[in-house]
Amino acid sequence: MSSSLVIIPTYNEIENIEKMVRKVLGYPHNFHILIIDDGSPDGTAQKVEELQQEFEGKLFIEKRKGKLGLGTAYIHGFKWALAKNYTYIFEMDCDFSHNPDDLIRLRQPLETGKYQLSVGSRYVKGGNTVNWPIGRKLMSYFASVYVRTVLFISIKDTTAGFKCYHRDVLSKINFDAVTFKGYAFQICMKYAALKHGFKIIEVPITFIDREFGTSKMNSSIFKEALYGVWKMRFMKL
Repeated sequence: MSSSLVIIPTYNEIENIEKMVRKVLGYPHNFHILIIDDGSPDGTAQKVEELQQEFEGKLFIEKRKGKLGLGTAYIHGFKWALAKNYTYIFEMDCDFSHNPDDLIRLRQPLETGKYQLSVGSRYVKGGNTVNWPIGRKLMSYFASVYVRTVLFISIKDTTAGFKCYHRDVLSKINFDAVTFKGYAFQICMKYAALKHGFKIIEVPITFIDREFGTSKMNSSIFKEALYGVWKMRFMKL
């Protein structure tokens, strides 16, 4: 039994899914993977099911009917992970914008017992973004400044989606209160961890824009984050 589960939500990731699975399960650190697929019409789920025959007991899939949002996908995965007694639970994209080589770097601070949530950060010393136009870099950076100002938190990369939780964090958070789907979900989970008194560390990563497939972000997700941070201050997380 592994202590580490990597949760990867997918929608139309046929160009990336096999490479990602083989990469993560090829490490000597004994990671397991849970794919949460939202009814991908391109055959992503079918490819995972094929790979399960090769990676029996290490690769799992939960199939949902239609696009229900990134936040609900992760919460589905968190509940699954807690029920299966994993200790270290990761969030990671399928498109290689998050480098799987950084998984062990995210887990290591939690293994010391000093921290309970590690965040792959673009905006601490040593962090970086690659293949982003200047406009997107500025928008992302100032979005984090906005969030820090509204929520009075010191996390530099508030919207980061590459993370490792200790199960204790997820056991405390009220998932029913976390109804956000995109960037606001990522912000809310960090804020909830802090409100429960857990320690967060930011680990520098290089974020590389996807090479294959299509980004799932849109204007409604940005609006959700813009207004959602004010709601978070009054939510029972």
